[in-house]
Formats: sequence, structure tokens, C-alpha cells
Amino acid sequence: MTMKKIVFLTGAGISAESGITTFRDAGGLWEQYPVEDVASIEGYWRNPKLVIQFYNDRRRQLAGVKPNKAHELVAELQDNYDVTVVTQNVDDLHERAGSNKIIHLHGELMKATSSDEPNDNRCVVKLPNYESDINFGDKAKDGSQLRPFIVWFGEPVPMIELAAERVSEADIVVIVGTSLNVYPAAGLVRYARRDATIYLVDPSPQNVPNDMDIHVISKKASEGMIDVVNAIRNSSLL
Repeated sequence: MTMKKIVFLTGAGISAESGITTFRDAGGLWEQYPVEDVASIEGYWRNPKLVIQFYNDRRRQLAGVKPNKAHELVAELQDNYDVTVVTQNVDDLHERAGSNKIIHLHGELMKATSSDEPNDNRCVVKLPNYESDINFGDKAKDGSQLRPFIVWFGEPVPMIELAAERVSEADIVVIVGTSLNVYPAAGLVRYARRDATIYLVDPSPQNVPNDMDIHVISKKASEGMIDVVNAIRNSSLL
């Protein structure tokens, strides 16, 4: 029997419960660092040392956090379903929780790449540990400055087409930790099949499309994921 396909669209809210500082929320990183300075390609070329250090700090933060119940429940569903995680997060918490099929839309903190050709797989390297800083002067395989493997504003999102394809194949789509106001999740859900079951876990859901049948669970990620897992398993018994 073919396993049902589940695609999770996850964002900052799922990692916030693990203690990772978000960008947009009150007290978040955007209040400390202007987005144009540390999360745009223009900001990188203006001050690469600042940007490299900013992401070194974000990487080191990962050493002090661990996956939460929401991450673990996503991974546990792999026992009975074909699960793909499409995440806007650049941390490795889904990997550490045990998820096997992960599409990182915005890159990965644990990788570095070429400044000239950031999407050239020959130049992408995995960093050995959370204390492995990228230093100014470190070179990628093509001889350019090694930079964080992060998709910044002003750059294309190379994995978006694969993500849309996976959503279009899914029997169940679950949105956790990102609202339907935030792209690309807001756009990706539109690729879901008309007969797909869609869940949205959001403590303050807003702008839920009237033309889509979305089951809204108004809870934070970990608590809401318990409801999602129960709903999926109960529906499978029908």
C-alpha cells in the first residue's frame, strides 16, 4: 500500500519554541540589526565582515538549543507517511529531530558557499560544528570569499520550484510556525491539490483564504502539532 504524502511548511514559530531568536517578532533580530544590513545581498557586499559575523553568531546559538515537541512529532510521522518538510528556517532542528526529507528554502546555517556562485553545489561545504566560524579570507572552491549558505533578500530562491512540486503531490499539507501572510508559505499552499487536506497551526491566524478549505488550529506549534497528529491518524482509520 502506498504511503500517504504529507508536506509540512514550517517557519520561525516552530523554532522559536526551542529558544531561537526570530527576526520579525517584538524584540527580534530586526530590531537589533536592520534587515538591509544583514539579510540582503546588497548589505553583504557593503560589509561582508559584519554579515559573516552575524551568521557565525546565529550558528553558535544552535549549540544551546534542541528540537522541541513539534519537530519531534513531524519526524515521528515518517513511520507511517511519506513526509517532506519545506522550511523557511535556516537552523538544523528538523534534521536533529530525525526528519529525513527536508527542503530549506532560505539556506542552511551549517553550510557555507561561494560569494560569486552561491548556488554552485561544487562550492557548497558543510561546516563541521557550531563553533566553525567562517572567517574573512576563507576561500570557496572557486577562489571567492566563503560566505554563509543563506538566501538573502535580492537573491532567487532556488528550491522554490521543488517545494511547489512537493506540495502539489501531497495528500496532506500542514503549515506550522508561519502565517498565511508570510511568503513563500502563503504562495506554496496555493499549489495544494483541491482534494488535499490542509491544516494551519497558528496561535493568531489571520487572512485565511475563504476559497480554500483549511483546518485552523489556533495554538502554538508544539501544542497544535499534537492535534494535527491525532487528526491525521484518526482520519487514516476511517
